[in-house]
Amino acid sequence: MTTDEVLMLLLAGARLAAEPGVQAAELDPVVARLTRRDPGVDSGGQAQQTLTAALPQLWEGGWQPVDVVHVARRRVSQRAARLAAAVITAESGSAAAGQVPEAWTAQLDALATDVRSVADWWRAERIQPGPAWRDVLRLIGLFRTLPRLEQLLTPPSGWSAASWPVEAPGSEADGKVLHRIRSLLAKAESTEFAEEAEALTAKAQSLMARHAIDTAVLAQRGNGSPAGVVARRLHLDDPHTEAKAAVVQAVGTANGVRVVLLPSFGIATLVGFRDDVDLVELLVTSLLLQAARALADAASSGGARARSTPFRRGFLYSFAQRLEERLTQAREQATAEARADYGAELAPVLAERSAAVDRAVEELFPSLRRRGGSTVDPAGWHAGRRAADQADLGSNRRSLPSR
Repeated sequence: MTTDEVLMLLLAGARLAAEPGVQAAELDPVVARLTRRDPGVDSGGQAQQTLTAALPQLWEGGWQPVDVVHVARRRVSQRAARLAAAVITAESGSAAAGQVPEAWTAQLDALATDVRSVADWWRAERIQPGPAWRDVLRLIGLFRTLPRLEQLLTPPSGWSAASWPVEAPGSEADGKVLHRIRSLLAKAESTEFAEEAEALTAKAQSLMARHAIDTAVLAQRGNGSPAGVVARRLHLDDPHTEAKAAVVQAVGTANGVRVVLLPSFGIATLVGFRDDVDLVELLVTSLLLQAARALADAASSGGARARSTPFRRGFLYSFAQRLEERLTQAREQATAEARADYGAELAPVLAERSAAVDRAVEELFPSLRRRGGSTVDPAGWHAGRRAADQADLGSNRRSLPSR
């Protein structure tokens, strides 16, 4: 079988693998032919070339390195996600030193792997050639059929001439504040004492909220660098992706950040000022962990019903709704305290920030539409609301007990 024949077989198998609902058995004839031809899995490099050749089109279509690995994990397998990371890491080595933007570099660093080829990936995974070829076909099919997304970072083709929307780096002061916040949260997560964890989390939240307001006012006065609106993607894993997205939506709404969900990919896009988006990311991470712990506790004590999908989904949706109420109250309190310091100067600053976020959302998502909710279990709904009442948001309430 010639190189061209191998390539044709790869593309034909990838087209079949990309069809909705295709089963492994339907790929078996193609997989068997590839295995007979190349039991060493891509010893000739045709699959590597095909996967690598698809990346520039993905970057031009708005996809970013971590997005691609996330969707490979979600749509294909954990193994395929590691293969995607390997191919992306190998492809990134062709960029000139110092040319890659910081935001892109951070993603590549997060995906960094010593595996750089399909053949090396197969050997590292220690699986039979058949399953390896099946993952390869599915990944090629995925790469070739992903739709375009909104362009949140300048793709490699435009690195010599950056264009909006590109996230500007934060100032040295921003970095110091974020370092303090992360340190506080790390201490809160490591302590065995609930009261200490709550106090540390309260300090972190208060510090971040006030920093965002102070930065906005100082920029308006011309005494600081104006922070622009940024857009970042947040990845949500199964199960109950849309219910988890409701938690993200709750945190975003209470903090001036708009959340746009791509449910089929488990991706939520956060649009807001950098300070607010930073806060939302930190809070979402913490609160989803708290929700998981509370849900596990409810499931262990609530019997079979508490372990059902409707119960769990209802729990998370209710948890999100109550969180939004509590977070909104907390934000209003922080704003009232800032108003006491800044007086009438604060209102127009906050109004302009809100309008700027709305404009960015309209530009990025001109066809945005709202989606309906899902059916949930009433018991799960009420359990989730109780858990949200107990969640640690930096108030004087107790934090959730550790397992």
